Amino acid sequence: VRTEGAWLLNPMKQVYRANSDEECAEKCENEEKFACRAFLFTSKDQQCLTLSENTKTAMIFRRASAVLYEKRIYLLECKEGNGVDYRGTEAKTQKGVKCQKWADNTPHKPNYTPEKYPKAGLEENYCRNPDKDVKGPWCYTTDPDTRFDYCNIPECEVECMHCSGENYHGVVATTTSGLECQRWDSQEPHSHGYLPENFPEKDLKNNYCRNPDGEPRPWCFTTSPTKRWEYCDIPRCTTPPPPPVPGRQCLSGRGEDYRGTISVTESGNTCQDWSSQSPHRHARTPENYPCQGLDENYCRNPDGEKRPWCYTTNTTARWEYCNIPSCDSAKPEAPGKTVDVPEQAEVTEECYQGNGVTYRGTASFTRSGKKCQAWSSMSPHRHNKTAKNYPNAGLSQNYCRNPDADSRPWCYTTDPSVRWEYCDLKKCDDQGLQTVPKPPQTAEEANPGENTFSISPEMLITRKLVFMETPSRI
Repeated sequence: VRTEGAWLLNPMKQVYRANSDEECAEKCENEEKFACRAFLFTSKDQQCLTLSENTKTAMIFRRASAVLYEKRIYLLECKEGNGVDYRGTEAKTQKGVKCQKWADNTPHKPNYTPEKYPKAGLEENYCRNPDKDVKGPWCYTTDPDTRFDYCNIPECEVECMHCSGENYHGVVATTTSGLECQRWDSQEPHSHGYLPENFPEKDLKNNYCRNPDGEPRPWCFTTSPTKRWEYCDIPRCTTPPPPPVPGRQCLSGRGEDYRGTISVTESGNTCQDWSSQSPHRHARTPENYPCQGLDENYCRNPDGEKRPWCYTTNTTARWEYCNIPSCDSAKPEAPGKTVDVPEQAEVTEECYQGNGVTYRGTASFTRSGKKCQAWSSMSPHRHNKTAKNYPNAGLSQNYCRNPDADSRPWCYTTDPSVRWEYCDLKKCDDQGLQTVPKPPQTAEEANPGENTFSISPEMLITRKLVFMETPSRI
């Protein structure tokens, strides 16, 4: 597992000179002082540090010039087959008794020692299987009355996925083209908002391929500076998927389990069949999302939107949300619901001071005339500029703001092809106070943005793209 810009504080290490990371890896493989679990390489200094610990046991720090490599086998806490290659840190038996160190002679004199079996990973008191026992890893115990016992090491998950891989928890960490995945908790070489603390239920561990956002299959950011992200090549399981949770006929939460038969949008448009590519081509097909109930043309939520939706048969409206009755028997909203933008009367604060960090006006259109996306919304663009993350930035409604101290106020747009733009505002120093005409209060946009259909994989998920015409927004 490769992590750029990382450094480990490790008391047990050996320092070597190396011309490349491959040469450093060879020194780690041949290390005789200890079991080498990881190594650090700095190309500028041509320095190689072999390490006895990894990110599971040592604290990680940032260091721009270094690259950390960790042996994947030491990061796994599961066993394959009889576990002869298990190198995890479990150190108690299946009954909870602490393991005796392999190098100790009390309370039991061991037959299997680090000296006799140097390749068996018999360090500390970790569970191991030096004799290839069919029952798996074991250890000598610290109980004088029990010489040894087996350890409760879980089986590693089979490297296949059901459905779209939303519940995949395997350890594949390379993309379809063979690129190494970037760690989810790293911002190098690609900055992003898919941090483990932001998605605690998505199991964003190490640099393993995952599907945290409703894509057709697991993916990851890559360690290549020129390739932001790619899908991972994980085969579908041949065994049947786990039985689905019974679907609801009403709306609960985001409606991801809605399996009713409503097939009309909130503005009255008929839904397009999910298996059809006419009038709108798309990637939300039953083949790509086999467990999301994409039957007929019923309203569904296969990709984590805020509520069920569908593509429409109206050529001018690509997709719309559906009006699904709530399970709590709340009265459903009538079609033509207006967007969460207050009626704007005469506006007096439509210029900004300095870089506009303090601007609290109600302008909500960009300089090219695009309507701003509400800061609380994740559609059509997902982001982390929310009122919760920036409580002092005035991120209410869809008003132009400057939460990140940019050069002037800006907003995410409701155009799926344009992530964000600066707003149509001028500095107060350059003009007198002006008013902005009230925008028409309309029904929610019929085409708030579909961001998945395109030809190339690079353009399939705009929320993972960095648009280059303007600085990227996370």
